[in-house]
Amino acid sequence: MDLHQKITELKKKKNAVILAHYYQVPEIQEVADYVGDSLGLSQKAAETDAEIIVFAGVHFMAETAKILNPSKKVLLPDLMAGCSLADSCPADVFQKLVEAHPDHVVITYVNCSAEVKALSDIICTSSNAEKIVNSVPKDVPIIFAPDKNLGKYIQKKTGRKMLLWDGACIVHEAFSMDKLLKLYKENPGSKIIAHPESESHILETATYVGSTAGMIDYVKKHPTEKFIVATEAGILHKMQQEVPQAILIPAPAEEDNTCACSECAFMKMNTLQKLYDCLLNESPQIEVSEEIRKKAILPIERMLELSK
Repeated sequence: MDLHQKITELKKKKNAVILAHYYQVPEIQEVADYVGDSLGLSQKAAETDAEIIVFAGVHFMAETAKILNPSKKVLLPDLMAGCSLADSCPADVFQKLVEAHPDHVVITYVNCSAEVKALSDIICTSSNAEKIVNSVPKDVPIIFAPDKNLGKYIQKKTGRKMLLWDGACIVHEAFSMDKLLKLYKENPGSKIIAHPESESHILETATYVGSTAGMIDYVKKHPTEKFIVATEAGILHKMQQEVPQAILIPAPAEEDNTCACSECAFMKMNTLQKLYDCLLNESPQIEVSEEIRKKAILPIERMLELSK
């Protein structure tokens, strides 16, 4: 049997579910039970009745699944699969900001550690950030962390002035404006679609700005058009499956790499072999202390309730 078949059989035998982010390599997406964005993955993690959750993504995503499912085993194929955005917001430093502004509602983007979630009032994703911010009364000040680019975009959309943490995703800050405009000129009639973690000058070029799931939905509504896609290039696999007639071009990165696009090295640390090994050995497991979990689950549950 090949690895795909072995994983499928092992998954049934162990009553496991595999959740994969859109940015995972295609072979992992193909073997997953559910492929989605952070909101969709959080919702699936909350709903699953599987005994084991294999999270093919990065560390904060698996932590979220563990927070929602304390009695289940949550596995991450590679424990070193972290996140540059989450790393930009150390919990001890963030705590000082929160304590210095006790009158502020703390909204944190899901791309953060369990400890930072535990310091928050509401979690958000790129899918629901605008809705979450609008749920806070206009006379109540807001701290928004850790993504300054998403924060700036939501400020513009809502008209709310927020205190922004100075964090960013290195993948979404890697796009080259000059190369993007050159590519756009070379592809007349194309539309630029972008993730709101990108910098403001990239977002200003876009016909559509939204989450990974939102971008896929937008392309599905225009199935025969040409798109330059400004997010991590892993999304192109699922997007092309959903809309086979669309022409999809990854937005170019500043630095040349294997695909001249923007890729997350952390997301690509997970492999099919590592996924099989972690399911076989039921390791490495994600653990969250009960003290942190009890605090962190409250803002996640508020998000899930507001997202219904």
